[in-house]
Amino acid sequence: MDKPLVSVVILCWNRKEDVREGLLRLQQQTYPNIEVIVSDNCSTDGTIEMIENEFPYVQLIKMSENIGIEAYNFGFKKAGGEYIVILDDDSFPGEDAIANMVDKFRQDEKLGVAAFDVRNYFDYDDIRNEDRNPGDSGAAAARDYLMSFNGAGAGIRRDVLERAGYYPEEFFLYWNEQDTAFRILDAGYKIEFFPDIISYHKYSPKNRESWRAPFYFTRNAFWLVWKNYPAGMAVRITLRLIRDCIYYSMEQKTFIYIKAMMAAFRDAGKLKGKRKPVSRYIAENLRTPFNFSFMFYK
Repeated sequence: MDKPLVSVVILCWNRKEDVREGLLRLQQQTYPNIEVIVSDNCSTDGTIEMIENEFPYVQLIKMSENIGIEAYNFGFKKAGGEYIVILDDDSFPGEDAIANMVDKFRQDEKLGVAAFDVRNYFDYDDIRNEDRNPGDSGAAAARDYLMSFNGAGAGIRRDVLERAGYYPEEFFLYWNEQDTAFRILDAGYKIEFFPDIISYHKYSPKNRESWRAPFYFTRNAFWLVWKNYPAGMAVRITLRLIRDCIYYSMEQKTFIYIKAMMAAFRDAGKLKGKRKPVSRYIAENLRTPFNFSFMFYK
């Protein structure tokens, strides 16, 4: 059977050892036709030199500065595969993940995104040695509602991603998958979770303790709403977000949520020409956990 090219696109920034492990793990894939593209966000820890010296086959794209998730788009545009696998610099797919993913896409032409089962890397040995029942989907509820995907492990049709317009460069960090999911669903494609397509991710509590996560999650929540929701829903959710920014700022004794809210309004011009409301059905049924933005100082 023909094996279409699959492009693996990784974004990295100052995680040399994680990137090295991820690239080594990719060499263990059972699927034979893979190209690897790494977009580096101006790393200063030797990541670039390590890739050039140890993995010369990798197509390395070097940013002149850290531009956040926009750097993914350079990798997406360079990809030549029929399908793209999206990974973080601290994640990698299970050995048969890409082969399984290609099978899913071939079975359903309306499948736009195959969301991997992204698991905690630090439980890798326990999970790898599990006796799994191949007939057990493990995710019955996942088909009962519309969903987004996790950028630490997802497969997507390249032409669908092109049609969706890639990741929103104005977001810099966070909510980029959700924003893209709105446009993919609105184009008539499906996003489905598959428990038999596994990815491992090195969840980093340290990153969640910085100001960056609560700031960008909160600011981008406003932008996500303004770009994608029908007018009436957008107004209601915006008012709720304003209320929550004030409430959780007082509860958690932080100014970061207020600062993020102010930035959302101040820099709203970055969204000019980008608002495209999705259907009400998608807006009401695509799960968007806005409250996650306000959990960082609890």
